[in-house]
Amino acid sequence: MSQDLQPLPMDWTRALVVVAHPDDMEFGSAAAVAAWTAAGKDVRYVVATRGEAGIDGIAPAEAGPIREMEQRNSAKIVGVSTVEFLDHRDGEIEYGRALRDDGVRAIRRHRPELVVAYNHHDLTYSGKWNTADHRHTGRAVLDAISAAANRWQPGDADDEAWGGVKYVAVAASPEPTHAVDVSDTLDLGVASVEAHEAYLAGLGLPPGAAKPALEAYANAMGERFDGRPAVAFEMLEV
Repeated sequence: MSQDLQPLPMDWTRALVVVAHPDDMEFGSAAAVAAWTAAGKDVRYVVATRGEAGIDGIAPAEAGPIREMEQRNSAKIVGVSTVEFLDHRDGEIEYGRALRDDGVRAIRRHRPELVVAYNHHDLTYSGKWNTADHRHTGRAVLDAISAAANRWQPGDADDEAWGGVKYVAVAASPEPTHAVDVSDTLDLGVASVEAHEAYLAGLGLPPGAAKPALEAYANAMGERFDGRPAVAFEMLEV
């Protein structure tokens, strides 16, 4: 039997979410963001790419601005007004110093107590092979946390070091340990997915198609969280 999920700590003020693509947080985790902002938390997004290679029928030069707009609209629905893009190439993210240092600068710039990364594991929650963009971005973010606290790393950084990260949570992890009650915000999470209209259309999904899957996921996590609809995260030691 699966182990019960513990409540994700709430003794923090600001969270920084760092993901590879527009829509990464929306497919499963945005309802938790809505719960945090409803509780008065400051949540900010940094997105490594503009998702320009994510719509088969739209060329990257056109798709990038569309997906950026959809991400900003989606973020507003769950109470996030700060969304930054790092301009790495969609589908071509490589782990290395440049990616890690971008994470360092983002952490120093926003000075979060909670950092939310996306699944860095080889497999997805459903057991499929995870994409390189997700793996590389997730691992770079995790490595950036300790580097951000070291004033000598990276050598060319001008921002003041930040060692105030108290918690690290991994969204969409196949190894969840904690959860957030989304009883009151699940509908906002669904609406945030639906704001990615062009992307969903490119996947061949009609309006409303995402709702059953998101509700099923929240209810499945809720079975491990006192029966409350939930979004799950893997909490890691800082």
